[in-house]
Amino acid sequence: MTHKSEILKALRKNLLPEPALPSLDQEWIVYEDINAQFEQSVAAVGGQCHFVDNISDVQTRLGEIEPYRDGKKICSLVNGVEGNVDLDQIDDPHELEDVDFAVARGHFGVAENGAIWVTDEHVKHRVVLFLSQHISLIIPKSELVNNMHEGYARVKHVGGVFGVFISGPSKTADIEQSLVIGAHGARSMNVFVVENV
Repeated sequence: MTHKSEILKALRKNLLPEPALPSLDQEWIVYEDINAQFEQSVAAVGGQCHFVDNISDVQTRLGEIEPYRDGKKICSLVNGVEGNVDLDQIDDPHELEDVDFAVARGHFGVAENGAIWVTDEHVKHRVVLFLSQHISLIIPKSELVNNMHEGYARVKHVGGVFGVFISGPSKTADIEQSLVIGAHGARSMNVFVVENV
């Protein structure tokens, strides 16, 4: 018997009992003004939040955002928002490496941390959400939840094969403990909360 085997055998003899999982049956944070909290949370993670009435207002506001206005390759996955990259015409996702701006729908937003649940439902190449230099997500105002507990309960009822919470632009503080925005993903994120979708 090797030393490694002896050590593993000794460890198996002395397994600790598994601790009980904490109860999830408790009161979770609920915000008095969920809209204001969501806007504050999006700003805290480096994004910008815009409350608008309809998709036409989204298009107008996007026209005021420099990366969208000046972008050469814009991929819009939202009807009513202009783009010039059609994902359905692209077979190789590597062709999306130079997309300047992507606009997509989110299913719901979490006021606690500004996260938005996005799936690949109706998205041919989900990589566009991560390769684009700038990203904008659109969610209905009625689809804001207070906390991640409510969010995870909603995930079960949303379609798609792939899903992810996106919260703000890409960021890291690994380099000399200095926060860098856009180090390995989107350099900016705009969230549009739409009253009438």
